[in-house]
Amino acid sequence: MVLYRLIVTLALPAMAAATLAGRLRGRLPRGALAERLGYGTVSGGGGPALWLHGASNGELTSVRRIVARLLAEVPGLRLLITANTATGRAMVAGWGLPGVTAALAPFDAGGAAERVLARWRPKGLILVENELWPGRIAACARAGVPVMAIGARLSERSAGRWRRFAPGLMRATLGRLRFLSAQDAGSEARFVDLGLPPAALGPVLALKGQGAAEPLAPLPFVPPVPRSDCLLAASTHEGEDAPILDAFVAARAAGGFRHLILAPRHPRRAAAIAGLIAARGLSMAQRSAGQVPGAATAVHLADTMGEMDHWYRMAGATVIGGTFADVGGHTPWEPAAQGSAIVRGPSVYNNADAFAALDAAGGAVAVADVAALAPALIALDAAAQARLAAAARGALVPAGDADAIIAALRRIPGL
Repeated sequence: MVLYRLIVTLALPAMAAATLAGRLRGRLPRGALAERLGYGTVSGGGGPALWLHGASNGELTSVRRIVARLLAEVPGLRLLITANTATGRAMVAGWGLPGVTAALAPFDAGGAAERVLARWRPKGLILVENELWPGRIAACARAGVPVMAIGARLSERSAGRWRRFAPGLMRATLGRLRFLSAQDAGSEARFVDLGLPPAALGPVLALKGQGAAEPLAPLPFVPPVPRSDCLLAASTHEGEDAPILDAFVAARAAGGFRHLILAPRHPRRAAAIAGLIAARGLSMAQRSAGQVPGAATAVHLADTMGEMDHWYRMAGATVIGGTFADVGGHTPWEPAAQGSAIVRGPSVYNNADAFAALDAAGGAVAVADVAALAPALIALDAAAQARLAAAARGALVPAGDADAIIAALRRIPGL
């Protein structure tokens, strides 16, 4: 822990400078540095407070049902929700939930977490998925604030890195957790192997399989083509857009998909992606510019956040982003829940158990590399999409019971 503190303390000036640069470029909100340093928000007083932290949009969306339940069941609850990204922070602020304050997460150094704890005096810290920041958790331990992790995820690759580079730090960090609910059995076993006390284990819960906290909103516009003619590339990373566009062009020429919704993981890449689309001579509508695609529009550049559910519902098939880049792939739960056939590349270690279940059930098209993507798309007619979607629904049965997690959180003293 001493070495970790030294490293993050030495990195603090650079992190602060990057935050200021992001603010000057308009990528971060006003007061971003104050929030990162733990000064940015003040509790309004009143009822008990909780601190909940998730990395960004996906993680925080998955826990919204839990947030809504807590607010309904704990009178006067004040909830500080922090995110690592400006888009995650903006999304939480946009929920407009009474008692909820959104902020950027404090640095894991320089006393930032301690300042948040002093200003809010939360009854507990709830961590979503894999946000196990050692300094933040240690600060809570010193303050007597229980830390609970829900939907916790740990890939074999990440576990191997912890074993190799910092096994003692991970063991100490996990030893400070009061409660951990893993998102799958594999993650649970890896957490225990790295030092989580078995007594801290809660039930397995796949947050992203639990469904929405409220009815789905109407689609923002009439779909430009029938669902079976629409392909979605969801949460793509740099290096994936060009080959996906090329595969779409090939499928379109062969009489397959007529429309592509391309939704990058980071909307700031929109200008570069628009250039790739233009270079291929494809017509485009850009979501951030308010443009609505028509029947003749080839590509809808969905460069916004918080609207992915709309695109899943429009698309007969979804190419899972991050599976053709070495980032481990994004979740298959949402497209499966919305009945969109799943196509994925080889990099799936972030959700290995879910993809293994899909493969065993024939619920996804597993593509070995980008060269094989076009033939796979050409073969995905309406009947094939329906078969894949039905198999995926059967394979990805939500694990766990949110009621058990709510009960565990309600056992935090003072709630």
